[in-house]
Amino acid sequence: MATSCQERRVLVEIPAPQPKISAHIRRSYFDALNYRVGPSPYPRNNITNQEQDELAVEPSTKKQRLNQKKGVGLELHLMALSQQQLVDLVSSLMFLEEEKNTKVLCPDLKLLQEHLQCKKANVYRSIPYSRLGSNRDAHCYRKAYPHLLAFKQACVEGGKLLLKCKQWDAALEFGLSAWRYTSELPQWDTSSHNMLRAQCFSTLATHCITALQQSCIGMAKCLELKRRFKISWTQCKEITPCIEELERMIDNLQSSTPDSTGF
Repeated sequence: MATSCQERRVLVEIPAPQPKISAHIRRSYFDALNYRVGPSPYPRNNITNQEQDELAVEPSTKKQRLNQKKGVGLELHLMALSQQQLVDLVSSLMFLEEEKNTKVLCPDLKLLQEHLQCKKANVYRSIPYSRLGSNRDAHCYRKAYPHLLAFKQACVEGGKLLLKCKQWDAALEFGLSAWRYTSELPQWDTSSHNMLRAQCFSTLATHCITALQQSCIGMAKCLELKRRFKISWTQCKEITPCIEELERMIDNLQSSTPDSTGF
């Protein structure tokens, strides 16, 4: 009996052999998937050695190079200007600098006074009062010393700031207020411990004299300041030069005023 089923031959498609890959070369994931389609849609980033060196440069070095290039360009630009153009350029820069300095905000006198009063309160808070002995001895002085330094710095910096801004009336008011606060500081048993207090008085007197010499005040203001300075004189004699300066200003104002009885 002839066999009814004959073997059927099936053609099996054999894929093309893949290219041989060296052991030290590894293909990417997309290259392995799309090797039949064509090149990978994600090409490798071919970077030259010069570009790699530029990328390895630190940002600070790049900034220095840019500044050098700008400096060279500015120097060439200035060399190309004439003498008159250079004079005009310097004049305009000076004008801008003066305009910038005039825009400095004036400090608030009330805030400076409150800051100084807070520093004085910190001095008294630092002194221990639960001791059996004196609270003005060396031990208490060491406790209050940092706050005394802060008070002195507030006196000096506040007066300097007002004088720098040419606020002569505010500088006088701050000086008188700081004088009163300084007189209220504790006096220590050791005389050398009162050196910071004396330095505050000396600095405030110098600030007041400078403000008096630069200010243009009338007779009424001079008499009022003289009265207040005499009250401050009872607290410390360092203010004597301020009183003498006020008396000189009053004499000048009286001599410049015409006599009403003259013909």
